[in-house]
Amino acid sequence: MVGGGLPSRGPLVGAPDREARVGLYTVTLGDDGTLLDLWDGNCDGLVVAAFGVGHVPDRLAEGLTKLASRIPVVLASRIGNGPVLSDTYGFPGSEKDLLGRGLIGAGDLSPYQARLLLHALLAQGADGATVRETFTTAFAR
Repeated sequence: MVGGGLPSRGPLVGAPDREARVGLYTVTLGDDGTLLDLWDGNCDGLVVAAFGVGHVPDRLAEGLTKLASRIPVVLASRIGNGPVLSDTYGFPGSEKDLLGRGLIGAGDLSPYQARLLLHALLAQGADGATVRETFTTAFAR
């Protein structure tokens, strides 16, 4: 517990020392991935609000792999009340597949919470390894 009886919710991040552009991409039914290409080169990090426990249509997997090779891409669940799993389903576009492609699991964080944390980390100059370590140690399942 931290002062006043509130539980600790994760890492403390200092004040920003640079600009950071972080996108939030919500996966939808019938999504063909065309809009995903617009993020490439236009943001420092991206949060993907995926279906259920972290799934996307398989046709998005290659585009997400490409982005994750260049910037931190965090995988969150858009349902708002459950975690991104890490090792349950293995089909193309599943959480296991996407994490294996370099995406970073958001654990129990909502897409909005994950975006705030990713922005704070990048604005502090965190590199991809630091972003991954922060999400993995503080929020991954």
